[in-house]
Amino acid sequence: LEQGGGILSTVEATRKATEEALFKKAEKNLLTMMEHGVLAVESKSGYGLDKENELKQLRVSNRLAEKYNLDMKHTFLGPHAVPKDAESNQAFLQEMIDLLPEVKPYADFADIFCETGVFTVEESKKYMEAAKALGFDVKIHADEIDPLGGLELAIDENAISADHLVASSTEGKEKLKKSDTVAVLLPGTTFYLGKESYADARGMLDNDGAIAIATDFNPGSCVTNNLQLVMSIAALKLKLSPNEIWNAVTVNAAKAIDIDAGTINQGDKANIVIWDAPNHEYIPYHYGINHAEKVIKDGKVLIDNRIKLEQ
Repeated sequence: LEQGGGILSTVEATRKATEEALFKKAEKNLLTMMEHGVLAVESKSGYGLDKENELKQLRVSNRLAEKYNLDMKHTFLGPHAVPKDAESNQAFLQEMIDLLPEVKPYADFADIFCETGVFTVEESKKYMEAAKALGFDVKIHADEIDPLGGLELAIDENAISADHLVASSTEGKEKLKKSDTVAVLLPGTTFYLGKESYADARGMLDNDGAIAIATDFNPGSCVTNNLQLVMSIAALKLKLSPNEIWNAVTVNAAKAIDIDAGTINQGDKANIVIWDAPNHEYIPYHYGINHAEKVIKDGKVLIDNRIKLEQ
């Protein structure tokens, strides 16, 4: 961020792109996710950092959800970074708080990046409480680099989820036990950035915390649409069992975006993936390929990857 790369580089590209160009690019990426067996998605903004471009991203997200009838939730992540032309962190944060009423029709959640060089715990609390007052459920990106106390803040504010948590404190992990906040772990990001320190998934589970696993697909720090690959990384680097991984990418992932999904019971929606694998343990074991054979939405075959192969 300080060097102007990463998030800020993507912000520049996003601002230059038309809504239609963003839609086409996002649609291609979404279809790849679906081909890999994903039927529920959270889409975050955060690469505009101003009114015009944050709304542009959220409109694209809503259009995609409508076109493909997916379980898709939309998150306003306006305070994702501080743009170069901002007067100050505090002034930019207030700008994003003032924008909350306008994004409300397009966003289910409000999110903020609580990290060294971005927003403090106190600033994040101010934003989250302003969002809650408007009826948003809140989320937070926290403790990716430094243990600032973002996880503790998420729990105190009853956030629906907290992302990253690589550097979260022992106290924060212990507080998960008595909370409804889902810890969303993103091992693909740690892997892609070439770092050695991963989130302490085992410590969270030992404290009866609910963990979810997601791709964190983004153009700067984790460029993969393949949740199956991230499941393999979770097995290798987070030392999770296949059952723990499947729980993290199904029912707990659904909880992290407040949807009723991730289970197969009588009366559930028939949102199912048929896998070309001998058992559920095989998918994180045989890494890097697509094991999804058929993707079924509401009882209808949405994608049949075997047909592609035959063609």
